[in-house]
Amino acid sequence: MLQQTGVTTVIPKFAMFTRRWPDFAALAAAEDVDLMAAWAGLGYYARARNLVACAKAVVRDHGGEFPTTETELLTLPGIGGYTAAAIAAIAFGARAVVVDANVERVVGRLFAIDTPLPGGKPEIYRAADSITPDTRSGDFAQAMMDLGTAICTPRNPRCLACPIRADCAGFASGDPQAYPVKAAKKLKPQRYGTIFWVEAGDQVLLVTRPDKGLLGGMRALPTGPWADAPPGLADAPIAADWTLLPGTVTHVFTHFRLELALAVGRGVAQTPGTWWPVVGLATAGLPTVFAKAADAIRREM
Repeated sequence: MLQQTGVTTVIPKFAMFTRRWPDFAALAAAEDVDLMAAWAGLGYYARARNLVACAKAVVRDHGGEFPTTETELLTLPGIGGYTAAAIAAIAFGARAVVVDANVERVVGRLFAIDTPLPGGKPEIYRAADSITPDTRSGDFAQAMMDLGTAICTPRNPRCLACPIRADCAGFASGDPQAYPVKAAKKLKPQRYGTIFWVEAGDQVLLVTRPDKGLLGGMRALPTGPWADAPPGLADAPIAADWTLLPGTVTHVFTHFRLELALAVGRGVAQTPGTWWPVVGLATAGLPTVFAKAADAIRREM
């Protein structure tokens, strides 16, 4: 949950998850739609699917006991190099080289590594390996993370308070903030779409997005294609007297920026499908982009 998401957002979600699914067997048996609804608001929904796939693998391949070695951990769905190293070192006391964004920044400055990212990552890993102790490497990793969070910050690092300043080549250069060197950012592509609000009585039509793809398996408001130009009413979910509201909703994903038109269907009879009480829509577990659209539509109707 903490991958790409802040601690304050994660804490209540973590507490709820561990109450609802307290062990690997319970999580492995979770219904996808329930899990995805519970994950709503955390973003990066592939993590939720990987979480269930990982629980199933632990139950199926490891008798419900979580693996303890970095090599075994790397075989589990959703666990890459950083996560495997962090679990092995912090949870099980193994020597492992843990490099998250904070450690990457500290090490990049400590050694003044000037190869631009992401090309410089292997060099930073090797440098981190060279200073990782054989014992208590989990404590070392967490200390480095804390150093990056509290002192060696991305902007305006507090070098005068840093306990390793005397050994820091970045500080000696006079411009520690220049490290690690980042490649120039690319502009995010712009895409467009339409959100369809179909209300019958006091309920609104929802759909379940395909398992594969962005926001897969999530409950959502119906939407047409997300394209390079506004698609208008293409792929409307049902025949209706559609009205395009004057406002739009913008949402930024990792790889593109999305602008959504808002279409309201009127004079609609309730057809087969998933209909949700409008007043209880917050309990549907909609992804943030659809929750934002629902709020905007209800304000403008």
